[in-house]
Amino acid sequence: MGSLGVLERLLMDLLWSAERPLTANELRDALLDPANSGTKPLAITTVLTVLSRLENKGFVTRDRDIRPHGYSAVSTRAEHTAELMHEVLGTTSDRTATLARFIGNVSPQEARTLRELLASIGPSSE
Repeated sequence: MGSLGVLERLLMDLLWSAERPLTANELRDALLDPANSGTKPLAITTVLTVLSRLENKGFVTRDRDIRPHGYSAVSTRAEHTAELMHEVLGTTSDRTATLARFIGNVSPQEARTLRELLASIGPSSE
């Protein structure tokens, strides 16, 4: 799973937030929404090109049974973020140091959540 460019991330944020598949026109129009300020109008061909790239990368799926096509995220935002975290851990030669550094920067609430999650999976078989 690779990283996302700026426009790819904007489209994925919209798809992750959507409750249904969105068309390229709906995505383009949503980018024009004042809530997404700073985004200049895009040509529909640009949106379609980025969606095609996201589909090729495995981030989105396209429903070809309807016209216009509807696009949906393949995974949730949380699943994507967890995959990125695993990728980063896979690049380090000292996973313990990396995890220690990460844990040292979490909030007290995040630390409680981590402890609860670790307790829920039980003792390791190692």
